[in-house]
Amino acid sequence: MRIGIYGGSFDPIHNGHVALVRDALASGFIDCAIIVPTVKNNFKQFSMTLPAPYRYYMAKAVRDSLADKGLSDIYVSDAEFGIKGITYTYMTLGIMTDPDFMTEFLTAQGVKKKKAEGPHEYYWIMGSDTLGTFETWFKPEEILRHATLLAAERPGDDVDVEKAADSVRENLGGKVETFRLNGVECASSEILRSGDFSAVPEAAREFIKTHELYTERTKLKGVSDAAKERFFECAVWMYPYLGEKRLLHTLNVGYLSAELAVRFGADPDKALIAGALHDCAKELDIDSQREMAYGYCGDLFTDKKLLHSPAGAVFARDGFGEKDKEILNAICYHTTGRGNMSKLEKIVYLADKIEPARNYMDLAPIREMVKTDLDEACRMTALAIKAKTESNGKVIHPSNVDMLRDLGL
Repeated sequence: MRIGIYGGSFDPIHNGHVALVRDALASGFIDCAIIVPTVKNNFKQFSMTLPAPYRYYMAKAVRDSLADKGLSDIYVSDAEFGIKGITYTYMTLGIMTDPDFMTEFLTAQGVKKKKAEGPHEYYWIMGSDTLGTFETWFKPEEILRHATLLAAERPGDDVDVEKAADSVRENLGGKVETFRLNGVECASSEILRSGDFSAVPEAAREFIKTHELYTERTKLKGVSDAAKERFFECAVWMYPYLGEKRLLHTLNVGYLSAELAVRFGADPDKALIAGALHDCAKELDIDSQREMAYGYCGDLFTDKKLLHSPAGAVFARDGFGEKDKEILNAICYHTTGRGNMSKLEKIVYLADKIEPARNYMDLAPIREMVKTDLDEACRMTALAIKAKTESNGKVIHPSNVDMLRDLGL
């Protein structure tokens, strides 16, 4: 197969990205295209608006919608999630052109095994603007050892594509092919600047709406750069341990916790990390959860559905390296609450129940209340959970009883 690989931030993915891939396929140079959202590249690092899992799953949502419309030879890869530190293109290609990696990847996409096993030719898809700067990239010879460059020529482009291609051929001995791009002119930076998302595919707009992304909340105002960096890191750290729905939920809680901390005078740095990590142990095997939970707080938690809370404190501490006791306690008690809760614990407890993608009951009254009164929002939430628990014939946890007492319930 002739495989095109298209790397980028996709922050957000937009119609220009889709057009580039579509026209690369139509050019006849490639049989399929793989979109690879970057995790931590040398140029942007943590200046990207969203952590990698959001951008990866948003791209997958767009890919699925394109497949439904008959454009089925586009895939999305998480190849960069396993790279430690700064990600360079030659590293990504080194992983993706490995025969074992590509065979497994293509087979998982439904490609028949014999076809997936190759042999394959690889093309790095790029815009003409990046072709003009390619010779300044890190280890460009290594990139060209793995792949042919496949550059798009835009109508009215200021870059002399053939001149740039000839320079790469002559100076680096690389292979370069070009194709005509008939797509729309748009850029992620302009979309974010203007707030106009009309150039974003519908599937991505729905994803953005569900998780309330690119809002004031996700700008993380009041949060330190160090905490933002740690947030991006923990998002990638959790990726192998949590499925899509759970990972997006726990990251949503991080964003909302930071917003509430700014609003109610808690530490937004701690709130961001505690919220983001609160469900990190949720999908570990139950025996591991039980062992971790006992190590953190003895036999206080025995119900299988609650074990992930104290287990999460241990996993965040031992797996991610989080040592702050206040953060770990907020993780431990995010499900039940407890007596004498700190403001941080209340915030993570509440954010877990009402983050934007939650829809298990009518949360509008609580979401409205938390705009002004944290304790009252906690009371409303605790009462709703108590009523639901008792209606199912179950007894609320002792820590939850202590929380209700402190809230005057």
